[in-house]
Amino acid sequence: MKARIGYVAWAVGVVQFFVAHVIVESAWSRPYSWARNNISDLGNVHCAMQSTPEPRYVCSPQHGLMNASFVALGTLLVVGVVCAGSLWGTGATARVARCLVACAAAGFALAGLAPADVHENQHVLGALLIMAMGNIGLVLTGVGLADGAPGPLRWVTGLLGAAALMSFGLFLSHRYLGLGMGGMERAAAFPLLVWTLLIGVRGLLHQATRREPDRDAARA
Repeated sequence: MKARIGYVAWAVGVVQFFVAHVIVESAWSRPYSWARNNISDLGNVHCAMQSTPEPRYVCSPQHGLMNASFVALGTLLVVGVVCAGSLWGTGATARVARCLVACAAAGFALAGLAPADVHENQHVLGALLIMAMGNIGLVLTGVGLADGAPGPLRWVTGLLGAAALMSFGLFLSHRYLGLGMGGMERAAAFPLLVWTLLIGVRGLLHQATRREPDRDAARA
């Protein structure tokens, strides 16, 4: 039951975030662009020109919803890390990986509590927790998964983390490879969310299939 709560928290947290993302971006009078706009632009409180890292006009009427979604995402990710802890092994690498993923969860909550145009330093700290510590945690998770984890899952986890870290480096160096500023930021921030959603859904499906034989045995 504890692990199931964790998997549900991960799945719900990520889904509600992307639903909020779509709702908030659709409220912009000037079209919001996944390539030209930061994720944080959706949570900006004031309408104004932003000069860094690239010039753009930001005006997000539904910023309150986006910031609430950031906080909800961070909270639910922490719940998942706590409740689905058996996903990780017991070694030092696994413990460090789990702590770093929890730090990323805290980063999402901090990003919502400190909008970029109101508390810039705190918001930047939240972004670093997500895209630096969280992605390092994802790489280490590929090594530190529990012994029963299938090999392909380990490889996918590690590769997602490595690709996200590389994207973060490119984002910091303003090399967007045709994806735009917003696209490269998403390449650095979204792999962790994709991973938690996949793990959450996989965990729930795995538990459901395990319960069926138990029910058949009980009827027998």
